[in-house]
Amino acid sequence: MRRGQRSTFEPAGSAVDAALDALDAGALRELVRGVLPWLDDKTQARVTGEIIDRAARSRSDWVPEGPSAEGVVEVLGFAEAARRVGHADPSEVDDYLRQGINAFLARDYRAAFQIFRALIIPLSECKIDLGQHELLDEVLGVDVVDCAAQYVVAMYMTSAPAHRARAVKAAIDDMSAAGHFWHPLEQLERVAVEPLPGFDDFLKGWNDLVRELAEGEQYDEWDTDVYRWRREVTQRLEGTDGLAAIARSTKRSDDLRAWCRALVEARDWKAALAAHDEAAETASDKSHARGDFLDGAALAAQELGRKDLPKRLERAWRTEPSLLRLCRWLGSAGNKAALTKRVAAATEACPREAHRQLAFLHVLGGEMASAAKLLAGAPGLGWSQREHPGHLLFPMFCRLLGSTVQDLGLDTGYRGHRGVDLDELELLGQDRDEPRLQSPSVDDVLALAGIDTVEGSTARAAMLKAMQKAAEERLDGVTEHKRRRYYGHAASLAAACAAVDASGASEEWLAGLRGEYRRYPALQHEFDRLGSSR
Repeated sequence: MRRGQRSTFEPAGSAVDAALDALDAGALRELVRGVLPWLDDKTQARVTGEIIDRAARSRSDWVPEGPSAEGVVEVLGFAEAARRVGHADPSEVDDYLRQGINAFLARDYRAAFQIFRALIIPLSECKIDLGQHELLDEVLGVDVVDCAAQYVVAMYMTSAPAHRARAVKAAIDDMSAAGHFWHPLEQLERVAVEPLPGFDDFLKGWNDLVRELAEGEQYDEWDTDVYRWRREVTQRLEGTDGLAAIARSTKRSDDLRAWCRALVEARDWKAALAAHDEAAETASDKSHARGDFLDGAALAAQELGRKDLPKRLERAWRTEPSLLRLCRWLGSAGNKAALTKRVAAATEACPREAHRQLAFLHVLGGEMASAAKLLAGAPGLGWSQREHPGHLLFPMFCRLLGSTVQDLGLDTGYRGHRGVDLDELELLGQDRDEPRLQSPSVDDVLALAGIDTVEGSTARAAMLKAMQKAAEERLDGVTEHKRRRYYGHAASLAAACAAVDASGASEEWLAGLRGEYRRYPALQHEFDRLGSSR
């Protein structure tokens, strides 16, 4: 199948979903039992653990058999011996941690507490080496983070109600090297296999303790566990009004963001609009959060159907310029005439160092020579920087010059997610079901501007020359600094230049480049792979 060609067959995932729906419970059990032996040891341990966990939490009365008193003593002895010698077999640790999980699922919280404490603390503090390179997940089939959360729940269940808040805090401190506890209340409820007794009284005690800890915290723009805990318990007890009070008192960006996020999750768009506007005025310029708050205000305006949405999109871009915000503002223009006015205003206001945005504005304004100048002047290294114009202009120039480089499979566009702003990355990772701002793509804005080709010979020559210069700089940079991972990208740029211009001059230029770098066999291999002329 050629690159880019879609299969006419039904996706495998859809067929599997339909097949699973067609199986009855007995057939599913038989299937699982048959598949388990095919799995590697680590995967099998995770799958069997998930099966046991789900079964223990189901409506049935079944629970796994926990360890006996002698079994607990055996685990403690193993942990002490492993700590003394400094290493252990991962499979044995998996087995003993599973004993702790079984004890927890069987509601034997004291046994679970003892086992987890004996194993997880020395493991997370690297006092017992399992042969991992970095993370315990590399060698263990049991999820240590879940075990750490179960340890905290076990502490909750075995502590006296009057001292439960401080006991939970001590347990979180014990497990601090094993995993993050940014939302402990949520984690406690998620892991627990039965309702947590006295939870309402615990919330009050936890709230008092967290406020006490927060008073001892030195003010810092960086978020800490205590700040997160305070927001979580305050939202439980006081709702969004409580979050608003915290945000207004601290003026910290994370506190402001939590308040605004809670209103968005509640779909209270009128309150969310006011909160985001207030947050944008309150946030420190150094926090780089004002643009996010203005985006949130624009989202609320969009959901409310307000007519001032374009002005809000413009303000967000002017406050924290990025290509995504620029496309939102420009793309909200109703027609080409309105877009032309916005392009002129944006070109005047755009920061001079924002080369990617400036390049796009020059193209939209028909100033191809100016855009080409930015591409030709861009460094050969640094294509991963967010304002490097290469990832934007190179494929755009190819398309405007009538190239078919996509059919050739040339690597002229984004590689992974390099050369993008943080808001672009956040958009890629956003849940599709969440409300989101309408975000026209670069191609959408080009279509609105009516730009699909370049006719003038002078402009076309300038664009090709800039592409060749960028390719030369890229080749020089990656070879001089031995960036072999990017040889394929550099060769693709050069090959694309020849692809967009079938003249003999471009073929000679490409042959000259190959000759100049003939002592780089890995680079020559990339040229050969692309089918470039010698």
